[in-house]
Amino acid sequence: MQLSAADSRKKKRRRRRELPLPAACSSRSAAGGGAAQGQCQCQCCCCSSPGGSGLVATTIPCAFSRCSGGASSSAACAPVAAAVRLGTQQHKLTMLLVALALLLVLPPAPFLVAGVSVSPRRMARIQSHLDRINKTPVRSIRSADGDTIDCVAAHEQHGLDHPLLRTHSVQTEPPEAPMPRGGGGGFVVPAAAGCGAATAGNGSSSGKNNRRRGAWQTWHHGGHCPRGTVAIRRTTAEDVLRARSISRFGRKRRHRNAAVAARAANAPDVITGNGHEHAIAYTSPSQQQVYGAKATINVWDPAIQESNGFSLSQLWILSGSFNGSDLNSIEAGWQVSPELYGDSRPRLFTYWTSDAYEATGCYNALCPGFVQTSPRIAIGASISPVSSAGGAQYDMTLLIWKDPKLGNWWLSYGDQLVGYWPAQLFTHLSDHATMVEWGGEVVDTRPGGVHTATQMGSGRFAGEGFGRASYFRNLETVDADNSLAEVALDAIQTLAENPACYDIRKAYDDDGQHSARGGWGTHFYYGGPGQNLACP
Repeated sequence: MQLSAADSRKKKRRRRRELPLPAACSSRSAAGGGAAQGQCQCQCCCCSSPGGSGLVATTIPCAFSRCSGGASSSAACAPVAAAVRLGTQQHKLTMLLVALALLLVLPPAPFLVAGVSVSPRRMARIQSHLDRINKTPVRSIRSADGDTIDCVAAHEQHGLDHPLLRTHSVQTEPPEAPMPRGGGGGFVVPAAAGCGAATAGNGSSSGKNNRRRGAWQTWHHGGHCPRGTVAIRRTTAEDVLRARSISRFGRKRRHRNAAVAARAANAPDVITGNGHEHAIAYTSPSQQQVYGAKATINVWDPAIQESNGFSLSQLWILSGSFNGSDLNSIEAGWQVSPELYGDSRPRLFTYWTSDAYEATGCYNALCPGFVQTSPRIAIGASISPVSSAGGAQYDMTLLIWKDPKLGNWWLSYGDQLVGYWPAQLFTHLSDHATMVEWGGEVVDTRPGGVHTATQMGSGRFAGEGFGRASYFRNLETVDADNSLAEVALDAIQTLAENPACYDIRKAYDDDGQHSARGGWGTHFYYGGPGQNLACP
């Protein structure tokens, strides 16, 4: 059947309406030729751009999209193209404003540190704290135990940031070391750092001779710090996050109660009010003026039950009011503390306070105060190797004494000078000490309502003796004339709050070779397993 011309035109118009809208105008429409010239095709106006650089395709209502033919097409389309460009710019601006609003309204994504989600605000505070502690190193050493040891210029260390030390210069003159009474032997300030190889035993029996060795530090296998620097264990964000708060990071928890205060005259640092338990030996308070103390301690790696628990062995130098808030204390020893260090390795540590642990002082170099001088010893670094039951015993010798010339309290580890506590930090200890304590300490949080199974020392009771129990040997104090004096057995008292959990036994080496230079002199065994059938 033959279609009429009119029907054919209608059919073509219907077909054109069914076609999809073009992405751009055809050159034929732009040139003004063909039937589509000047007509509205749905909602597509095809016109020359105002600059003549191309075609503009828009989708605006037909009433506003009539294109004029010929030379006037560009002029007719210019307002439309300008409107399109303006609309696009407004759209982009709107989207930008919406994005900025979302940034202000929605909280920033938290940081993930060791599996812990940390808000950006708290992370910023932690980083600011770390920037104060960790100074820019000259060299960094990666230890096999995971620590990083920073070699920091001695005059830039964090210890000098204390307000009382703003005009303090690092003491470069070696202190006058205490000598044994009667002369001969004794501690000698080293001219150069020596190696921490196993030391020859000098115990009171051949068995002790052959099985006692010197403990050293793990990081020494990774390198050394150059002269003029000090070795500082780097503090990490993970270390800070394990603490209860940034302000309490690196500080002991001090809570005194009536029972503790009543017993303070005999053992001033016993703080059982918050679960601390001890097995200690101590000199009588105010019996005489003391200017230091020395002992040799074997090193173990006791098991810690709770993540916030610890076990330590140390000596205390004390002075001040034991029932008040002005107790001064200088402390050093080894400790295992998963909360402070993130592992269960024994580590060399120090502590100090001038106000009974309230606001001053801290562990190691985590706050200003202690001034380090050694590039060989890093406080807070792990000690290796450690003693084993029935096997070799590894011990370390610690000496704390007051330099009679400049008045600073120095610490030595073996034959190495580590550093000192400036006299300006203290009130009572600026002159002398009145009491010394030696021994072990744990914290019992009573998990599950029973006594903790955290071990003290080796985890074995004192009665098991050498090779199995922990010991302190060759107890000595420093007198006013800067001489080392052996502590008489009857001059010390012992204390263990719960002897069924941890106990202590003192003794004197009377095999005919006893002296601070040869045998064990006054010594004691101590420790225990914690929770057991007799210690529920």
